[in-house]
Amino acid sequence: MAEMTELRVYNTMTQQKEILKPVVDGKVSMYVCGVTAYDLSHLGHARAAVSFDILYRYLQHLGYEVTYVRNFTDVDDKIIRRANELGENPLTLSSCFCQEYLDDMTDLHCLSPTHQPRVSDHMDQIKDMITQIINNDCAYTIDGDVYFAVDKSPNYGRLSGRKLEDNRAGERVAVDSRKRNPADFALWKAAKPGEPSWDSPWGPGRPGWHIECSAMSAHYLTFKFDIHGGGIDLIFPHHENEIAQSCAACQESNVSYWMHNGHVTNNNEKMSKSLGNFFTIRQITDLYHPLALRYFLLGTHYRSPVNYSIAQLEIASDAVFYIYQTLRDCEDTLSLFQEVNGRNVCITPAARDCIRTLQTDFQTKMSDDLSTPHILNASLQEALRFINSCLNMLKKKQQKQQQLSAVESLTELGKEVKGVLSVLGLLSTLAYSEVLQQLKGKALKRAGMIEDDVLHLIEERALARKNKDFSKGDQIRADLASKGIALMDVGKETIWRPCVPVQQEPQAPASST
Repeated sequence: MAEMTELRVYNTMTQQKEILKPVVDGKVSMYVCGVTAYDLSHLGHARAAVSFDILYRYLQHLGYEVTYVRNFTDVDDKIIRRANELGENPLTLSSCFCQEYLDDMTDLHCLSPTHQPRVSDHMDQIKDMITQIINNDCAYTIDGDVYFAVDKSPNYGRLSGRKLEDNRAGERVAVDSRKRNPADFALWKAAKPGEPSWDSPWGPGRPGWHIECSAMSAHYLTFKFDIHGGGIDLIFPHHENEIAQSCAACQESNVSYWMHNGHVTNNNEKMSKSLGNFFTIRQITDLYHPLALRYFLLGTHYRSPVNYSIAQLEIASDAVFYIYQTLRDCEDTLSLFQEVNGRNVCITPAARDCIRTLQTDFQTKMSDDLSTPHILNASLQEALRFINSCLNMLKKKQQKQQQLSAVESLTELGKEVKGVLSVLGLLSTLAYSEVLQQLKGKALKRAGMIEDDVLHLIEERALARKNKDFSKGDQIRADLASKGIALMDVGKETIWRPCVPVQQEPQAPASST
């Protein structure tokens, strides 16, 4: 097969960037820890999903055949507590929120993984792995519970760099004095009244938190696979415990690259349900287009913390509107020059340079640990500006050959931009005009207005200007701008578009006489 572009990824295990060398040439196996489905997903979940969706998309772009597994935890203490509060069956409740999460992923343009296993469907694999760990003398049973003996894991802590005594015993459960070592963690929990349970060699019960990912990753990808991903908060204890139990079940167990995305913070504090400072994906996409939220998340490198900010969401929304307005203008203009198609016309040298820069930058930066912010803020913006300069050129009178060259330049550059947007997951399947209309609808909602309100104010401003009351006209425009609505005078017509809200200068107090 053809030689692949080298992709460097940051490996948490070695704490350095490494060239990706898959176990099997041309194929990449990837497991990412998914959500515990007991409520609507929040922005932190969106961050993880978008981060690894970008990796998935870029690997496919490079020509790899990717097997991407992302699990659902549908058996867990939190789910059981929530179901008991609501008087619902835990598995029914969890299934409902699994679907809600999938709906959110569709909105955010995240591709469906190859497999999306649920814990409840993989009890046999989980029990088989626990049995193997016990047979290898790395776990013990107490009254129907099964615990992993961390003392049997000589390399425990190598991923996180933490010492064994740092382990937060139990993590999701109360400390159990019956354990041989306080750091030992549950592989199987004996059944309790009112909780779902499954038969096992140790009696009825359900899995501990960590074992599910070891069992399901081994089932779909074998014990040796390429990439294991998740949020940075999972490094310890979840991924550390995964390594320990997987190696206890199979000595040859190995993950080549551990990748972790950074936290989402709110006022520089980690956003989480336990702290009560989180926003659900739905809360955000109620006011901002899902593509704006995706753009916002891609605007920070996946390993860095991203601070939730209304101002940054506004900027992201404005950037997405600019992208789609440019694409629509390009499409509309090219439809007027259809006769150029098929002709032997060269693009301009400037257009060729712009395309080459975009291609080179995209490959160089994305292949350097997925540096999406550089693409969004530099070469993509340059390409969009160039497209708009071509559009302006075509509005002017020029020689036929120059016109044809500009059209061909526009065509080729447009294809390149759409290719980049596609890999970034920012290219909608909807018509450009429909996306623009959706963005305008969200802007109106944020402004607390309907379009008729804006149109009425446009008429009021036109009348004020006709009557030479320019002060009133300017005030109407400024008031709308402060709400994120920009008025644009195009010839004799005034149109509106969303914008980043402009803070008005405070009025100077009237002087006393």
